[in-house]
Amino acid sequence: MTFGQLAQRIRVPSGFVLAPLLFISARPNSRSLISGAVVSIIGLAIRAWASGYLKKNEELTVTGPYAYTRNPLYLGTFLLGTGVAISGGTLWFTALFMCLYLFIYLPVMFAEAETLRELFPSEYADYGRRVPLFLPRVTPYRRSRWQEFLAANDPVKEGRRFDASLYLRHREYRAALGLLAVYILLGVKLVLLSAG
Repeated sequence: MTFGQLAQRIRVPSGFVLAPLLFISARPNSRSLISGAVVSIIGLAIRAWASGYLKKNEELTVTGPYAYTRNPLYLGTFLLGTGVAISGGTLWFTALFMCLYLFIYLPVMFAEAETLRELFPSEYADYGRRVPLFLPRVTPYRRSRWQEFLAANDPVKEGRRFDASLYLRHREYRAALGLLAVYILLGVKLVLLSAG
């Protein structure tokens, strides 16, 4: 088993290990809650935006947030989690989260890039070369003239816009509900710390 395969298996369970540690170590205050919430909401918005474009393994998505980064869902998750960690009010936990996230998810991104390269060899070559793996580029990716010509003859690819039904199909609203639950718990901890 490669590290990329191991990372794909442990990425979700690692969150279940970090969540209790966050709540045990959290020392939230109003400033940490507000600043963390801003970062988390940006991450949540990026995830929602990305999910409305993604047709996983059906087509290579290169529009919307995918025109800026090949992994907007992971970028959104990174910001969402970093915001939650900031809200906890402990710098060491924020640093731990960021390091562990990148340690686990970068190999996953490379493994998924290889899968996309195999599924969409001609399209992915240019896209993978010009769009960063994780950190977004400043300007949106534009397909080559040949790819534009092909897309012009394919109304599905040419007219790709945000699709709310994809957002619902991917159940992305669960991330918003989860974030709300986390902030309720951090708010409760803030009240308990203030009362103590």
